[in-house]
Amino acid sequence: MTTRALPRSGKPLSPLERHPRAVKAVGPVLAAMGVVFGDIGTSPIYAASTTFGVGGSTGGGPSREFVLGSTATLIWSLFLVVTILYVRFLMRADNRGEGGLLALFGLLRRSKMRTRTIGVFTVIAMFGAAMFLGDSVITPAISVLSAVEGLEVVQPDFAKFVVPIALVILLGVFAIQKFGTSFIGKLYGPVMALWFLALAVAGVFSLAQDPEVLQALSPSWVVLFFVDQPKIAFVALGAVVLAVTGAEALYSDLGHFGRKAITRAWLFVVFPALVLNYLGQASLALRHPQDAATSFFGLVPNWALLPMVILATLSTIIASQAVISGTYSVIHQAWRLGVFPPLKVVHTSEESEGQIFVPAINVLLAVAVLAVVVGFRSSASLASAYGIAVTTTISITAIIYLAWSWKTKKKVTLTMIVTAGILVVVLFFLSANLPKVSSGGWLPLTIGALVFLVMATWWIGLRRIAAGRRRNEVSLDDLPDLLAKAKGSLYRVPGDAVFITRNPEIVPIALRTMVSQNHSLQKRAILLSYKTIDVPSTVGSPHRITVRAFPGGIVQVVAKVGFRESPRMTALLTEAGRVDDGCLDDFAASRATFFISTPVPRYNKGSKMFRWAQILFLALDRLAPDPLDVIELPRDRTIVLGREIPL
Repeated sequence: MTTRALPRSGKPLSPLERHPRAVKAVGPVLAAMGVVFGDIGTSPIYAASTTFGVGGSTGGGPSREFVLGSTATLIWSLFLVVTILYVRFLMRADNRGEGGLLALFGLLRRSKMRTRTIGVFTVIAMFGAAMFLGDSVITPAISVLSAVEGLEVVQPDFAKFVVPIALVILLGVFAIQKFGTSFIGKLYGPVMALWFLALAVAGVFSLAQDPEVLQALSPSWVVLFFVDQPKIAFVALGAVVLAVTGAEALYSDLGHFGRKAITRAWLFVVFPALVLNYLGQASLALRHPQDAATSFFGLVPNWALLPMVILATLSTIIASQAVISGTYSVIHQAWRLGVFPPLKVVHTSEESEGQIFVPAINVLLAVAVLAVVVGFRSSASLASAYGIAVTTTISITAIIYLAWSWKTKKKVTLTMIVTAGILVVVLFFLSANLPKVSSGGWLPLTIGALVFLVMATWWIGLRRIAAGRRRNEVSLDDLPDLLAKAKGSLYRVPGDAVFITRNPEIVPIALRTMVSQNHSLQKRAILLSYKTIDVPSTVGSPHRITVRAFPGGIVQVVAKVGFRESPRMTALLTEAGRVDDGCLDDFAASRATFFISTPVPRYNKGSKMFRWAQILFLALDRLAPDPLDVIELPRDRTIVLGREIPL
């Protein structure tokens, strides 16, 4: 006879109390389902029906061979692109726990490559990030529209309310961004868990009525599809790609939830639910080809239609939220990597550095998304605009991964061969989407091109400014001579002066001005330089801050910050005071005077930079936030010195 231990209260332990490890494992998985899989998890609403619409375009519904072949292609595309490329390969290529295209580019940039080669990959990475941002305009629009369109299935007369309801929902989504996602984060997981359960149940219910569609699990149907119907199969790829949208989110959100949680959620919950639902929609298309255009909501019985529409709408809101948050992260990372103008960033969480809100981007994104909804008015119309940006981003991510793998492994591996094979598949997806440029695909391409233009112009302009500053700067090795020459006329006043510079190898222009023109300098002068390195965060790193003392009361503090961090000067100085060897004793940021020299770019007729590019860069520079706000310096104790630098 077995006995069960009881707690001191005498009551039996609950299942959660008896298995605390299981609770710890389920928690991150549930959270990952709520944020990471919002986009790809809602693709069954429109992916299968759009694909079947290709096969039924000549009249009537799709044929049996088309349904089985296209469904097999859809399922195996999910397996190759998401399960193999992203979950199996890319998720292991983390930049100190962080993922995403720009984090992967940071890994590549840290490798020993020629400057010119790094420049080429910088352009490629910028283009990929720009395409991701172009996709970010389409995703919220098509997701919310496709969900609200379920009202037409409930009652055809509701069709006229679809666009107004979608606009109201999207306005609400963008309006709450300033509050951050943490206060609604707990709702994400349970809602998406219920969503995936509903997907699986609806799919199984339909599948049970016609199990013949299980044949689509065999890859042989993919081969037959392209052999027997090559032209229509190629066209169908433009719709099949809708099923893999959101794959980049798995990689981008790696730092938020970790590889294990995302992998478990995909393999044990999301992927099976998606496969079952796609099979269920295919089964419905076989039984009732005329209903293939509404195959998703056709799986649901009449009594459950309205609840399913509500659940689908909630899920698409979550999908939109995930994409919008990802846009903020990409913009912030791009700025810290020097390929996007600085913007005001609001941190919405004291615990998580990654939870940010970018007001300017929120407004621009909201206007663009609402304009897209008004302009296209249906998810079917938007399907033509969807796919090009997604496949471009996936292709560029795979290319950079191959370059990084070759640089680190120094040989061709099985992983590289498989990745190259999947890249070929994705390029077929991309080529299949190119004919859609005239019918809507121009939209993400135009948005991406504009973003890329801004990124490239800013990157080139910064490089020209850096070159101009180098021509006028004095090496740190010459600092003792500079002080010695001014010793007779230099008056040392009490207090601390902090001179901010990005380059630790040079004497700050502000210090040279104080010595040579004002003939005065505080008794302790701190040269604080910070450098953004190709890692997400340096918090906790033993080499994050170094302190070095020079003769004459000069102290150099060099800080390294990651591309996901915001450089806070006073916080870095406080941290430096805890790691130095005594040269920062009695230092208090609240009593110090800060000096910062900022370049003032000027139009240059003789520059190699195009005239329009100079004008654009100057406009972006004027719109950039005050540098004092960017690095959080106290305005009442900061002196800013400008120096003109021709472009």
